[in-house]
Amino acid sequence: MVPRPTPKVALLCLLAAAPVLALLALAPAIPQDPAYHRFADSRTLLKIPHFWNVFSSLPLLLIGVWGLWLERRRRLVHDNPPGAPVYRLFFTGVALTGIGSAGYHWAPDNHTLFWDRLPMTMGFATLAVGVLAEHVSAALARRLLVPLLVLGAASVIYWQVTEQLGRGDLRPYAVVQFLPLLVLPVVCLLFRSRFTRVRDLWGGLTLYLLAKLAEHFDAQLFDLTGARLGGHALKHLLAALAVCWLVRMLLRRRCADAGREDRQGAAEADTCSASSSTVRAK
Repeated sequence: MVPRPTPKVALLCLLAAAPVLALLALAPAIPQDPAYHRFADSRTLLKIPHFWNVFSSLPLLLIGVWGLWLERRRRLVHDNPPGAPVYRLFFTGVALTGIGSAGYHWAPDNHTLFWDRLPMTMGFATLAVGVLAEHVSAALARRLLVPLLVLGAASVIYWQVTEQLGRGDLRPYAVVQFLPLLVLPVVCLLFRSRFTRVRDLWGGLTLYLLAKLAEHFDAQLFDLTGARLGGHALKHLLAALAVCWLVRMLLRRRCADAGREDRQGAAEADTCSASSSTVRAK
């Protein structure tokens, strides 16, 4: 039985989200730093500017397409309800992020950065919806999917409009990106998933945090590797590996109660497979 939300759980989730919400409510507007577009590794190879930052974006495209192919073949284990194709949209966002990231690093400026960040919000929103639906309530997939997708896109549009008005503000986008990283671990600790291999989700989140650290230490990592690989290219590779870890989870997991039912010879269907034929217990 999946536990139901309680006021105590809601309070704990709110406390986890408090730092990001405080950023949105109390911090001054955060414009895009022009220095963000100046990466440590700016080498041109094969007539491609910023070659390694462009090239390292392609694994995201390939993994996104792979995930969509697996989803089409019904190889991924989930119970997304009709009308809420959470993981299909997640892998679509990953593939589009690979395209947007390559385009941005080819000619880095605020305009191309918009097309890099927009599909990223699709990935953040759909992953959050997927985890919440599997740990708290399957009904959340239908209730939250469209609102969170709209809020994610709106955060990037808001940033772009405010930049053009001369008062750029990244705060809403920061909330969209970092709030799930704070709330989802709390949800995973407090609610039991309907599926196994939750540890793979922790692995994916950890790899994404490492990717953000690599991004922050772009120049230092470029120097540390003897000018062979910058932190930003490493960020792309770690982010792609994080998505691979989630694919691993979706391929190998099974309904959490499947083993118990096998032992007991229960005739009733798994609760996690009742709502969709796309579940494949492995």
